[in-house]
Amino acid sequence: MIEEKVILVDINDEPLGLMDKMAAHEQALLHRAFSVFILNDKNEVMLQQRASHKYHSPLLWTNTCCSHQRAGESNIQAGKRRLKEEMGFETNLKELFHFIYKAPFDNGLTEHELDHVMIGYSNEEPNINKEEVESWKWMKIEDIKEDMLLHPEIYTVWFKIIFDKFYHYLESQTL
Repeated sequence: MIEEKVILVDINDEPLGLMDKMAAHEQALLHRAFSVFILNDKNEVMLQQRASHKYHSPLLWTNTCCSHQRAGESNIQAGKRRLKEEMGFETNLKELFHFIYKAPFDNGLTEHELDHVMIGYSNEEPNINKEEVESWKWMKIEDIKEDMLLHPEIYTVWFKIIFDKFYHYLESQTL
């Protein structure tokens, strides 16, 4: 199997080249990524629980889907591709903002990403890819925030950062 490549970027999101995903995480190099949030008409976010065999953050709850853009792929194209691959459905997406974070993991890998956050709307139930996703649920934005305070250990690092820094921004995007 060919190792997936990530797009190395500078702090202005200018591409610097491609690198194998694992090497970029081992060397903690800044690379482009995205996080998709799907909301329904009840003001709930579709959360996914990462599969148990993921190389980091297994079984943690996070946003609807996330991954890395491929060379020549727009942020929206990447988000739609991964939403279909992980959650089994399609919807329109809109990019909201981006931010940089750096999070080391116990296994020696580090996420150092310029993360493009996108939002979409759907009431559809997903058809999850069990290779990527353990489970899923709908949860109100305010309930997520409260649960993160009580149980921060069950959420991914990037998901907590997005909620801590951009909670009100996401809240203002509801239908």
